[in-house]
Amino acid sequence: MNDYAELLSRVGKAASATRTRPLAGRQRGVPPPVAPADVEAAETALGFRLPPLLAAVHTKIGDGGFGPDYGLFPLRGAVSRYEAFRARGAGEEPDDWPWPEGVLPVAELGCAMLACVDCRSPDGTVLLFEPNPGDAGRAWYVLAPSLAAWLTAWLEGTGWFAEDEEDFTGGDLPPWPDHRARSATVRI
Repeated sequence: MNDYAELLSRVGKAASATRTRPLAGRQRGVPPPVAPADVEAAETALGFRLPPLLAAVHTKIGDGGFGPDYGLFPLRGAVSRYEAFRARGAGEEPDDWPWPEGVLPVAELGCAMLACVDCRSPDGTVLLFEPNPGDAGRAWYVLAPSLAAWLTAWLEGTGWFAEDEEDFTGGDLPPWPDHRARSATVRI
């Protein structure tokens, strides 16, 4: 098992310096962490476990509102989005793209794009869901090989969300090869 103490410390410091979007005209800080029981309830609702680092971020630092781009979703918000996306994929409309099993949306990146964590991968691969091309076969990309790498890139300002987009050295993101196999079965 990985020890993420140093990374969690760095993320905690960055989170404490974060101000979320104004609410009713005033800034507010990062929401308090959730209890371990809240993580267990989320895992029960989802039907899979969260990667340990993601659970630790929510239980030790705060329940979203900080992180890359628009910040991490609160845990309940991520679960609700996952459930809605999985249900939507059960339809017969072209916009009802099947949502991959075990892929939890964790952050809004703008323009309908989402950062998602593949909770079935050993290190919590971070995926980019980019629906704008209009083709479900070209909507999924590997954003970072692990949640730890994604958070580190955010802290260092070297990832997708670099202040100066010219600093982003990731080049073209590779497609996520597992999306078709993982999207084949939709829970109803």
